[in-house]
Amino acid sequence: MKTLLCALALMAALFIPAWAQDKSFNGEIMDSQCASMGSHDQMMKQEGAKNAKECSDACVKMGGKYVLYDAGTKTTYQLDDQTKAKEFSGQKVTVTGTYNKSTQTVLVNDIKPQS
Repeated sequence: MKTLLCALALMAALFIPAWAQDKSFNGEIMDSQCASMGSHDQMMKQEGAKNAKECSDACVKMGGKYVLYDAGTKTTYQLDDQTKAKEFSGQKVTVTGTYNKSTQTVLVNDIKPQS
């Protein structure tokens, strides 16, 4: 019986889907509006924001969401933890979490500023 349970546990571990494993994602915490345009330039002029943080915070107040934007790949990742993301608004960060491909959302475990 013990051998059967060990075998079942091993099989379950082998079949955990790839999206359920923690991964690291790099980019800038920004608002969804600016991420869709690929930069803060237009919105900063429109809103009179002095920097990326002010711009992102203003856009989120207008109904946007904090996202992770990877400028290198032009990929936007939705973030499930908006409170934690707000702490890093306008900063380049590494987000660790699990990626749900169907909702294109990172379930955030941790966010750290890039050095």
